[in-house]
Amino acid sequence: MDSEIFDSGMASLDDSSKDATPEKPKAIVGDDDAYDEDIEDETWAERLEGLTEMLPDSVRNFSSKVASMTTASIKGLYNFSRSGLWIVASSSLLLFGPLVFEVERAQLEESQRSQQKQFLLGPNTMSGNLGPNMAMTSR
Repeated sequence: MDSEIFDSGMASLDDSSKDATPEKPKAIVGDDDAYDEDIEDETWAERLEGLTEMLPDSVRNFSSKVASMTTASIKGLYNFSRSGLWIVASSSLLLFGPLVFEVERAQLEESQRSQQKQFLLGPNTMSGNLGPNMAMTSR
């Protein structure tokens, strides 16, 4: 009973029906270290350069031109946006800066007038409004 569980059934087949591929030899523990020391680590750029040798010259030239044009256009766009931002920022400060200062000055003057009026007339005066009692007695 136990032999039926572990038997794969391959022993009962004849040699012609078995898979003819040879088994891979198992690695010896000491050989892995020696094998790893022989292989030099390649960088990503080195591997990419090795793969480009498989491509035709026209494909390599085209991809080189596309890469250089992309780099140049990104640099140009960056310089243009940097210059444009400087122009917009400095122009807005020159155009709107005096306006902001004048509005702030006008608000400060209005605040000083209201404080002066409150100081001269007293804290209970209402500027321009008649109180509810004054409106009733004037009839």
